[in-house]
Amino acid sequence: SGSRNINRTAGMTLLDNDTIAAPATAAGGALCVVRVSGPRAIDICDTIFRGRTTLAAAKTASAHYGSIADTTAGVIDEAIVTIFRAPHSYTGEDSVEISVHGSSYVVRALMQALERAGARPARAGEFTRRAFLAGRMDLAQAEAVADMIASSSRAAHAVAATQMRGAYSHELQELRRQLLDITSLLELELDFSEEDVEFADRTQLDTLLRRTHDKVAALARSFALGNALKEGVAVAIVGSPNVGKSTLLNRLAGEERAMVSDIAGTTRDTVEARINIDGVDYRFIDTAGVHQTDDKLELMGIDRTRQALEKARMVLWITTADEPGSNVGSKIRSNVGSNIGSNAGNPSGHNAHNVPDTEAALKAEFAAATGIELTSEQILYLIINKIDLQPHTESASAVTAEGAEDRYTIRLSAKTGEGIRALVAALARSVDATAAYRGEAIVTNQRHYHALCEALTALDAALDGLQHGLTSELLSEDIRAAINHLGEITGEITSDDILQNIFSKFCIGK
Repeated sequence: SGSRNINRTAGMTLLDNDTIAAPATAAGGALCVVRVSGPRAIDICDTIFRGRTTLAAAKTASAHYGSIADTTAGVIDEAIVTIFRAPHSYTGEDSVEISVHGSSYVVRALMQALERAGARPARAGEFTRRAFLAGRMDLAQAEAVADMIASSSRAAHAVAATQMRGAYSHELQELRRQLLDITSLLELELDFSEEDVEFADRTQLDTLLRRTHDKVAALARSFALGNALKEGVAVAIVGSPNVGKSTLLNRLAGEERAMVSDIAGTTRDTVEARINIDGVDYRFIDTAGVHQTDDKLELMGIDRTRQALEKARMVLWITTADEPGSNVGSKIRSNVGSNIGSNAGNPSGHNAHNVPDTEAALKAEFAAATGIELTSEQILYLIINKIDLQPHTESASAVTAEGAEDRYTIRLSAKTGEGIRALVAALARSVDATAAYRGEAIVTNQRHYHALCEALTALDAALDGLQHGLTSELLSEDIRAAINHLGEITGEITSDDILQNIFSKFCIGK
């Protein structure tokens, strides 16, 4: 089925009009909640509920104590049953939530009793899909429900909560409304084409398109941060064999996650540990040592190291005090001279004077040493490890008078823990999650990011056409394309295939 303006009321009928049931919590705990939704939800539950009054007579948002039983299974369990009448429910339909003990037998017997009474097992994400089709939430908010369930950090939770509240959707809807208003005027001009009149002021149109372009571009740029907060900030630990990469991973994780030995090449595959720092999840990836070798297994490990580097937001380049890489800092100082401290207040590490800064110089040294070039978006830290074996080496806590080297160079001992706090603090500074906590709109979804990029392309075409005096019809076509792409995010314009793909990834019962 192709893209279309979705009629949510009609969509509900086309999907199905039966009553569904599924556990909303996992069996095996102290309690389990089974959710029932649909036109017969209350009647079906009435056939298996034994209480002081019938559920049909109950008020909405009321809870009732009784037992669950049917003629086949007998008494299954005591329960608390809560009634939600349409449209005041999660799905917008009549809904019932049955709280029973979490025994797998009890939950299974309850589901079988509900099926015998006329409900069917819900499909993945079907409750939320019905909520979307009933207009209880838009598609972006529905996807935020899944993100909320999957959130494992304060930052990921904050982003999902903001999206669930609709702040992100409201911003997109306002942009679409403004574009629709101006497009309507452009299309009105087509009816008076022979009279050569303009209803849409071209100066105002230019201002609106540029303002919209800037807002959409800002949302698209936020995806790099949003994706990192949602999935966890990928941090690749790389370096030559036997420099302490696995020891550092184990130190950061607080447990033995990677095998450690004095034999070079012990790590032949990537090993991952997830660690929370200041409310943000970091995914540390211990990689195989990068070096020349003819060993096929080691070559496979090095290839996976390169793959991990492509996906990493940060890279920790591990060297030791006696490795050539440990002199990178002094090389940088001699290369950039007095310009080295010019980025003291610039978290991005990029200065405005087009002179090589510490991070850029480190990346050049990294590329020369490993043959791997990092992007401008990736952050690189030089970690000089094993300072415990070099008593004469500068202390991990020392700060040079010149200053800038220590922005991206950290001396530590993964074995003893000296300098680890400085590394953790540097990592925390490199990811600013305050925007998430302030409730700003941040894009975390690849589908949304793609739609925003498509909208930007259409807006670029409209702006270019406006500068070159394009006709109202062609301008309207480009602007309509931008409107449609923005509408894909919130579900104003979507397809059944997209809906199926989105909701199939939800858990059963949500």
